[in-house]
Amino acid sequence: MCEPRLSDNWPCETNSPRVWLYHGVSKPRRATSRDFLARSVLEHELETIRTGGTWKGERVITSKQGPHINVDGSRGDILNFCANNYLGLSSHPQVVEAGIEALKKYGAGLSSVRFICGTQDIHKDLEQKLAQFHEREDCILYASCFDANAGLFEVLLGPDDAVLSDELNHASIIDGIRLCRAKRFRYKHMDLNDLETQLKESQSSRLRLVVTDGVFSMDGDMAPLKGICDLAEQYGAMVFIDECHATGFMGPRGRGTDELLGVMDRVHIVNSTLGKALGGAAGGYTVGPKPLIDLLRQRSRPYLFSNSLPPPVVGCATRAVELLLTSNEIAQSVGDKTMRFRNKMTDAGFTISGSDHPICPVMLGDARLASLMADDMLKLGVYVIGFSYPVVPKGKARIRVQISAAHTDQDIDRAVDAFIQTGRKHGVVS
Repeated sequence: MCEPRLSDNWPCETNSPRVWLYHGVSKPRRATSRDFLARSVLEHELETIRTGGTWKGERVITSKQGPHINVDGSRGDILNFCANNYLGLSSHPQVVEAGIEALKKYGAGLSSVRFICGTQDIHKDLEQKLAQFHEREDCILYASCFDANAGLFEVLLGPDDAVLSDELNHASIIDGIRLCRAKRFRYKHMDLNDLETQLKESQSSRLRLVVTDGVFSMDGDMAPLKGICDLAEQYGAMVFIDECHATGFMGPRGRGTDELLGVMDRVHIVNSTLGKALGGAAGGYTVGPKPLIDLLRQRSRPYLFSNSLPPPVVGCATRAVELLLTSNEIAQSVGDKTMRFRNKMTDAGFTISGSDHPICPVMLGDARLASLMADDMLKLGVYVIGFSYPVVPKGKARIRVQISAAHTDQDIDRAVDAFIQTGRKHGVVS
């Protein structure tokens, strides 16, 4: 990186950009004492992260996504157990071919937002198929589910309304709620008694929206949707769920936690992603009542001011949804493989959080231990990642394992063996 030097005789304009923060972009201007102070603050914050054992490095993958990958700096075939590729569709031949065909026919991108000249027939077709898949009236696409969550609440809820949110909801939900002017109530994680208390306190509001992840991404625990819907109906509230870690594989037909728990007709709004089970590329969406979707098209800022989803992404996602609309075989295969991993790990002495979801958190508690174990697992040919604060609460560090339909029984057994060997080395199991 270019280091600023006070001896350099470059012009120093008050309003010029601080290009010393960048490498190789342009000739840096003369640094000021304020520049050094800012740099010192940044470097101190980075060092705090390193010494706290919560530094999040990025490993470089040199192959396509899948159960077996190549990782830069590692020899041989690496087993991947930390992707959101729940159905193995990221590199499914039909999904890939659909993306290639869309690229050839529709180009790389639209260079526009949807309402100007960025809507193609394939966007409308994917929205129709997603609405059909979730059995809702309509659908709107976003660049990501983060954008879908950022774009919903400020459109739907005003100062006369209230939003009641689970305390462990995803960061994108929290950020989206911050953008709206509704009164905010936070209830204890999956605590129906506390939710009822908050519903009673908010009875004077015009609209009330209960907001929860369907599946919580760090622990794989499922929201008690039946109880939530019962309370919402009792107190005249609406229900929203984020289904990013459920769409495509939870429930008999893979529709999500609302199908699994028998409340599809009682949940009003669903947000989810195309970036996990549904092809794994990118994109998010909202499904719900048509008047809501129409209003989002008129006022949702991430939709109005973001480029349309690129045609190859749309092509891949459309084919993934079509595969799930015609068969539930892939979705059902995840459950058996999940239980194989959970049972073998528990028998070996590990603590696995959550229920029967393919998110299988191996609880370790210590951030540095989680990081060291993940590094040692890679040396044994298994790619996993340690999660620590601020992604999870302090003292709740873990290695989050994620099972895919593309994993074989042999893959799972090999991962368990690597965990046992690494766990013994670090004194986690005997």
